[in-house]
Amino acid sequence: MSLSFHTAKELRSRVELLPSGPRWQFQIVPTTHETKQPVHLYFRDALKCIESLFSHPYFANKMDFSPYRLFGRFTECLVRVYTEYMSSDSAWDNQTKIPAGATLCGAILSSDKTNITNMCGGRVAHPLLISLANIKMSVRNKGSSHAFLLLALMPIAKFIHPNSRMRGVLDARLFHQCLDIILEPLKQAAHIGRMMADPVGNMQYCFTPLVSYIVNTPEACMLACVRLNTSPVTTAMYKEFGDPECHPPRTAATTLNQLVTIDCDVANVAEYFAACEEFRLSGVSHPFFRDWPLARPSQFITPEGLHKWHREFWDHDIHWCMQALGVDELNFQFSILPCITSLRHFSSGITNLKQVGGRAQRDIVTIAPKLLLDLTIFFSFKPLSIPFTHSHALFSSPLYRFYSHMRI
Repeated sequence: MSLSFHTAKELRSRVELLPSGPRWQFQIVPTTHETKQPVHLYFRDALKCIESLFSHPYFANKMDFSPYRLFGRFTECLVRVYTEYMSSDSAWDNQTKIPAGATLCGAILSSDKTNITNMCGGRVAHPLLISLANIKMSVRNKGSSHAFLLLALMPIAKFIHPNSRMRGVLDARLFHQCLDIILEPLKQAAHIGRMMADPVGNMQYCFTPLVSYIVNTPEACMLACVRLNTSPVTTAMYKEFGDPECHPPRTAATTLNQLVTIDCDVANVAEYFAACEEFRLSGVSHPFFRDWPLARPSQFITPEGLHKWHREFWDHDIHWCMQALGVDELNFQFSILPCITSLRHFSSGITNLKQVGGRAQRDIVTIAPKLLLDLTIFFSFKPLSIPFTHSHALFSSPLYRFYSHMRI
């Protein structure tokens, strides 16, 4: 087989001729309060990252360009089926707010502060990733597809302030300030649109709304500019989490209108933070989504699966099952389940596990519906052996303990 190169140097020279991705940029971010070191921000052009994903040939048959409604038959009823972003009501709503014939290129962001050293050093990184909602989720969620691009490394500054709580407010302000710098090209494209080539070379008139920001709960509160123990997607605070009625969604207009009513010097962090107490705001005066069309915190803040589903089930729902079935019965139910490919088999049950990671929690959540069905049968066929008052107490005890510790 004849090769176009004969040495490693020739191979490298040909690799360098390949199209490169978006270039990295560097900027020193000015701050209103003194820091121990200058704040360095490393980032790439967000719009070019979206363009590189939108025009990638690999995603030619793995991408949606227009909203659609999907229906399926459940028993004898015809029901709406939600799968991809383009099948959602949000996509239909956003499509009506852009010019006819234009294409939605929904931006997906994700960030999480991560420790990069163990035992010593205390080095921390805060990467910001970006992806495209048009790509089908079965492809986008595969690591080998490289559908998530590293967009920026968020700076972690050390502010010089005597109050640790005020340092946290300054960190949140800096985070929003950096997001303003990084996401400015996407905001402009959401305002006026941008011509981009799709995977087969056709030109599309695209708009770039923010459709999802995948974060954990503390970071979601920071993005929504609210304090901890406050819902980032509704107007409810911790005292109202148990209310039976739904609270209004937290829209951009809601937060911005509350900020306008605060008559206080923004530079005075402590005074401004105290003035925000009435609305349970975090002290951020300029949210990054304030000038981004179609960006609504109640919609783009989406749950992070590890903590919102797997960890929550392990911390709360499993304890309710323990109270209802008993530890021995629960372990027995898990141990007799047959081995299933790609799922862990808990031969000794689950209550004696020493280290439970995200993978084990995911497998338990996958297997648990079988046990919930057994739980229903357990109470259906033993109405006399376990009185209703006693079975109700078995559920009420962990439920009461959960609500009494909700603020922690």
